[in-house]
Amino acid sequence: MSTATPTSALAAEQIGTKRLAAVDILRGLTMVVMIFVNDLASVRGLPWWNYHMRANVDFMTYVDMVFPFFLFVLGLSIPLAFRQRLQKGSVPKLWLHVFLRSLSLIVLGLILANAEKGDRARMGMNPNGWAILALSGAVLYLSVYKGSENYSTLHFWLRMFGLALTIAMLAVFRRTASDGHAAWIESSYPEILGLIGYTYLAVSILYIPTRRSVWGPCGWFLGLVLWNVFSTAKRSAFMAHLPLYVWPWGNGAMASITMAGVVTSVICFVDHPGQTLRRKIFLALAFAMAALVGGWLLAPLGISKIRATPTWSLYSIAAAVLLVAALYWISDVDQHTAWAFFARPAGANTLLTYLLPDFYYFGIAWAGVSYFNRHLNAGWPGAVRSSVFTALILAFAAFVTKLRVRLQL
Repeated sequence: MSTATPTSALAAEQIGTKRLAAVDILRGLTMVVMIFVNDLASVRGLPWWNYHMRANVDFMTYVDMVFPFFLFVLGLSIPLAFRQRLQKGSVPKLWLHVFLRSLSLIVLGLILANAEKGDRARMGMNPNGWAILALSGAVLYLSVYKGSENYSTLHFWLRMFGLALTIAMLAVFRRTASDGHAAWIESSYPEILGLIGYTYLAVSILYIPTRRSVWGPCGWFLGLVLWNVFSTAKRSAFMAHLPLYVWPWGNGAMASITMAGVVTSVICFVDHPGQTLRRKIFLALAFAMAALVGGWLLAPLGISKIRATPTWSLYSIAAAVLLVAALYWISDVDQHTAWAFFARPAGANTLLTYLLPDFYYFGIAWAGVSYFNRHLNAGWPGAVRSSVFTALILAFAAFVTKLRVRLQL
């Protein structure tokens, strides 16, 4: 259902006991744009820069930068979240957490990717209804309730019911394969959440063994960029086209963007001896400039999100680094955060906010409502519709978050 995306809510972006506002705000702002452009994709007649650029054109729009920003924020969170987790547990427990989180994201992605492929006759139910039930089960299982302890037992059994419901929906799913026979889940494209899950796993495999080294993430980042260059230049086509469950690094583009977030987190948010605020900002700006220059030098290989070229990755990284540095200065150093009131709930409760539009789209399809397929679907009236839709989703997400209902992997 989605054409751009989120990362899951890695909820431990803290230094000491102070949560980093810049990470939540950047994630929330990215979520705002994601909801808007996903809905805008169904609106015709807008200027070309409001859509994804076609694969055969060497150019990128702001829409092409939404997914990279989520990957980047995912990387920002990794060193901080892992440090918090290791303070409470062991490395084996951290690995178990990584694998379970990756699996959860992949399963959610496969549900979203397969919903429209379901065969009503073979399943005995409407595919849109199937998607709502499967996602509802996942939401119940992944929910975190921090209200009264009187309801803790009820919440536990609701989570178990949700897990059973999702498993049951996966068990009954059937689609019609290209040869006309019944088939189960199609795994070739795991949707945005699944891509994030694989990338999270791939980057964690590299980062955890070298987490004590300041230069480790930098080395991995350069290696992933080189891998992306070789893959785009068709020098390593075989491995780059292996399934993600075999080679989660893909062609290196997604992993390099996430590792760039790790590098930025180490530069800006992880304290080192002699590290001053001035030095942090200088290193962040230098990193952004290096990404810009690298992207410019590699432009002959193409500039395309669809082809996942190095220049697309590096330009997106440069923009994300500059933005997070500015947000860090504004929100964590100067402590001006009130202006971001509309985005912070989405940044703190990201997974739920990400799924809300899908519940809406599947719901109206299940109900047979097609009003917006015929009205307010072209030009600036359509853009206004998408803006209103985005505002409503954000308001509902803020309302649910105030009720202390969150999703956490």
